[in-house]
Amino acid sequence: MPSVVSVARRSSHEFSKTVVDSISIVEGMGVDGDAHAGVTVKHRSRVARDPTQPNLRQVHLIHSELFEELTAKGFFVKAGDLGENILTSGVALLDLPTDTVLRIGQQVRLKITGLRNPCSQIDRFQKGLMSAVLDHDEDGNLIRKAGVMSVVLEGGEIHPGDRIDVEFPETPHRKLEAV
Repeated sequence: MPSVVSVARRSSHEFSKTVVDSISIVEGMGVDGDAHAGVTVKHRSRVARDPTQPNLRQVHLIHSELFEELTAKGFFVKAGDLGENILTSGVALLDLPTDTVLRIGQQVRLKITGLRNPCSQIDRFQKGLMSAVLDHDEDGNLIRKAGVMSVVLEGGEIHPGDRIDVEFPETPHRKLEAV
């Protein structure tokens, strides 16, 4: 069953987040108490370009299967280390189309807006990690593995162990792109 492995937040703009027992998700904002919550962009590089842009990166999700892959490559990564708010299991996040809705627990609904585009901070966290979360398909197209970004359609509490249900958007589906 697809589920939440861990949840994390951090009130300051740092690369990693602190794992907590639960997070409160606020409709249209993100994770209560997290530096990236808000209606408009909060990531510093995006604020510098245009602080009035809508925040399409309110909640960051990563699949725990990525951590297993990174461990096999010799990296040590634990929950919260890569800045994710929600670590999932059993959901192929990177294969979901844009606008997929994830229903988490009893009431939280997150709409997937796109792929996380890893930045140089990931290599400062662990040397070589940037290359490990990027790949190429058989046609040479870049594959970003560092998770997906979402906006909050409906808020509530999220705890480890909460069930995740996937609601696909109407067709035609749009492939995820970096946001």
